[in-house]
Amino acid sequence: MDSCVVTGGARGIGRGIAERMVARGYAVLVTDVDGDAARRTADEIGAAAGIEHDVRDAAAHRFVATTAADHGPLTAWFNNAGVGDDGSLVSLTDQQVRRLVEVNLLGCLWGMRAAVDAFGSRGGDVVNTASLSGLGPVPGYAVYAATKAAVVSVTMSVSAEAPRRVRVHALCPDGVQTAMLDAQDKDGLGSQLVHSGGRILTVDETADAAVALVGSQRVVRSLPGWRGGLVRSTTLAPSVARHGTRLFAARGRRLIARRTGER
Repeated sequence: MDSCVVTGGARGIGRGIAERMVARGYAVLVTDVDGDAARRTADEIGAAAGIEHDVRDAAAHRFVATTAADHGPLTAWFNNAGVGDDGSLVSLTDQQVRRLVEVNLLGCLWGMRAAVDAFGSRGGDVVNTASLSGLGPVPGYAVYAATKAAVVSVTMSVSAEAPRRVRVHALCPDGVQTAMLDAQDKDGLGSQLVHSGGRILTVDETADAAVALVGSQRVVRSLPGWRGGLVRSTTLAPSVARHGTRLFAARGRRLIARRTGER
């Protein structure tokens, strides 16, 4: 039985990924900064184990890789752990900026390195949970988007430099209905732009898309695809796209108000 690591796997998208990998027959190691939640989730879904794991610690990733290998050859690693502090660059505290960079970017880098080092001759797949915001300018998510853009960039680079049989992927979902999204400022510009796309993605469809990348040659996938194309197009003329921000934000405010009224 092959083993698999899912970081940030105690809840949300990570838990959904872990459930699906268990169903595929993998010995799944669920890791999370909340160790109790990781162990509880592992017990509930039939994973091999759940352990406490701060992704900001490079050495912790090597320990996770060794632990996973105790349950079988390591052939899949999901860098899913992340934080989603929203706000403009000047509004975020020093602590928030540092946390976004260390968890979202450094955590992913350490995980990729540990996974590629640990994969044997059979190779394996690294799947990074990025974001649609990493594909273009998203005011209101300046630092968050910067970390996710870096994840997309390093995914493409490592995919090109990885050893034979090692595949590296980045999933770039639009807004997903998770506790992270719920915690964000509904009156903030970033939240309004996320909701401007209409339907918010579910954890299930996002986890399905992440797991579907395993074994594929796809390097970067946006979800939904049409939103990815739209966001990428804004990079061609950022100064022009800036004017469209107000229109999308207004649409987002209307949809947020509608959803709030339905509750």
